[in-house]
Amino acid sequence: MRISVAATAPFGADVLERLAARHEVAALLTRPDSPAGRGRRLAAPPAKEVAERLGIPVLQPERPTAELELPGEAVVVAAYGLLIPESLLERGLWLNVHPSLLPRWRGAAPVERALLAGDTETGVTIHETVKELDAGPVAAQRSFPLTAEDDAGTVYDRAAEVAVELLDEVLASPSFTPQEGEATYAAKIEAADRELDLTQPQESLHRIRALSPHIGARGELRGRRVTIWKARLEDGELIPVEVQPEGGKRMPYEAFLRGLR
Repeated sequence: MRISVAATAPFGADVLERLAARHEVAALLTRPDSPAGRGRRLAAPPAKEVAERLGIPVLQPERPTAELELPGEAVVVAAYGLLIPESLLERGLWLNVHPSLLPRWRGAAPVERALLAGDTETGVTIHETVKELDAGPVAAQRSFPLTAEDDAGTVYDRAAEVAVELLDEVLASPSFTPQEGEATYAAKIEAADRELDLTQPQESLHRIRALSPHIGARGELRGRRVTIWKARLEDGELIPVEVQPEGGKRMPYEAFLRGLR
């Protein structure tokens, strides 16, 4: 099927690449390039990098407006990050890919909030894009378990894989049912969400898994500020596995300890 995709963030870039292997993606709608990194140089969004590598035309308006023309029979939205005006939504089929079991974890950080909460399962919902945040009727939904080995990276990877499988079904024959149940909201990750209380091992492990490998949870080890990227529990004690001292590089915890001698 010939479609357009609206995506910006790494999860959206992954969905875009997987969709392009199965459908004709006629255009990518993404956010404008923005400063990134220590040098604050202008950088392309991850989805744009994928589109250019695949030869997909890219549109980057500051904000989508009623004048925007997107080719194809449907538009798939995956981690785009800007509000789609109703005037555009009314002109065709817009499908949103959301990596949670809606109505649980509507909002900006559904994978991270699921892991922070210690959820034992999550999933993917394909729903009609509407004005209200992640509130559209559901076209397809599939759950999968969260294991002790999962972090946000592995969950986003699995969610992208499930999303394109569901989209194959939905694009062929879309139908919708209202969301059921009480909604919970996945607020964006703030600085305070990154701070670890290492006196709470289980909660700290949830936080480390939720913020790896893309954001990072921070705390203090042996008097040094560090980001802990990986850890495990042993007899109720949090054991760091991979850490990054402030201003330094990622390293095994053993290497960090050797550096303190």
